[in-house]
Amino acid sequence: MNILYIHGLNGSLSEEKRAILQTYGTVKSPSINYELDDDSIENLKKQFQDKDVNVIIGSSMGGFVGYYLSIAFKKPSLLFNPALVSRSVFQRVPDYSNPDRSYKRLVLGAKDEVVDPSGTLQYIAKTIKDNTDYHISLRQDLAHRIPLEIFKEEVGAFFKSL
Repeated sequence: MNILYIHGLNGSLSEEKRAILQTYGTVKSPSINYELDDDSIENLKKQFQDKDVNVIIGSSMGGFVGYYLSIAFKKPSLLFNPALVSRSVFQRVPDYSNPDRSYKRLVLGAKDEVVDPSGTLQYIAKTIKDNTDYHISLRQDLAHRIPLEIFKEEVGAFFKSL
């Protein structure tokens, strides 16, 4: 299993979270400078299109990028607090189409003050007729940062559902 992990704005994959993901497969986690690369979605698509990616996991800005890469690659995704509605840096959004049902598990923190979960839910409501299989975990115990224990729990639930 090849896992593509996309970090958030000015972030990276911690060694503790990498260790959790490595129990499920090989982890690829490129370093992305969103401020300097406003085509990060398309550039990552080109970089990984021949790398046999099986699943995509992303957080915040990485959840936004992962959302579109999962459509482009026709692969399931786990998206923590994805910045689908608004972002502090500009990113081009390619027009990818996916005639196949795409599985996306979204983990939203009810206490998130960086990415408004109600805005994400409104976005999902507008795209509900797209050919996507959404599974939403709305966590009352979660803010924007993903504690290790919640990360482990949600990653486990994601892989169990595949």
